[in-house]
Amino acid sequence: MLYSEKVMDHFRHPRNVGEMPDADGIGEVGNAKCGDIMRMYIKVKNNIITDVKFMTFGCGSAIATSSIATELIKGKPVDEAVKLSNQAVVEALDGLPVHKLHCSVLAEEAIKAAVKDYYDKHNISYDKDKYCVGDCACAVEHEHSAKKPAKTKTSGKSTKSKNNKAISAKTNNTTKTSTAKAITTKSNTKKSNVTKNTTTKKSSKKQVLSKK
Repeated sequence: MLYSEKVMDHFRHPRNVGEMPDADGIGEVGNAKCGDIMRMYIKVKNNIITDVKFMTFGCGSAIATSSIATELIKGKPVDEAVKLSNQAVVEALDGLPVHKLHCSVLAEEAIKAAVKDYYDKHNISYDKDKYCVGDCACAVEHEHSAKKPAKTKTSGKSTKSKNNKAISAKTNNTTKTSTAKAITTKSNTKKSNVTKNTTTKKSSKKQVLSKK
């Protein structure tokens, strides 16, 4: 089966769905290009996430990852909830197809975006380098990180191909240059022969006139 029972359960019966008008933090990630948009709402009291809700536009995996993520962070301290990784989301769902892993990354980013909004609203300092959210860039990086060696190999082939083309072009140019030189030399030889023949004829005519 392509999807686990947990994925199908959270897709068919998502938990904590809805908006939260009085949310302390709201995070939205995703874009139209990747096809999934997640919005996460959190309510915080004494640094504990007392309530969390989500609204997701996307595929079944996007809905399932959003749903399970809300369950995993509800009741947790903010600084602990923000550490939830996409791997933990995938494990909680008993796995996801490789081409749907970016949904779990979006769930991770949505939580970080909501926490970041909470920190900003309450003037709480935080490490901004730890909050890469908002445009699916992290999702793409996570999804294709395992393919980097293949890309490097392909890149090598591409470079080799380009080098071969460059060498071929250089060889062709050299051949063309040599051919052009040969034609020029041949042409010059013909001109030289014509000049010699003309000179010889003129010299012969002078000798004939002289004899007369």
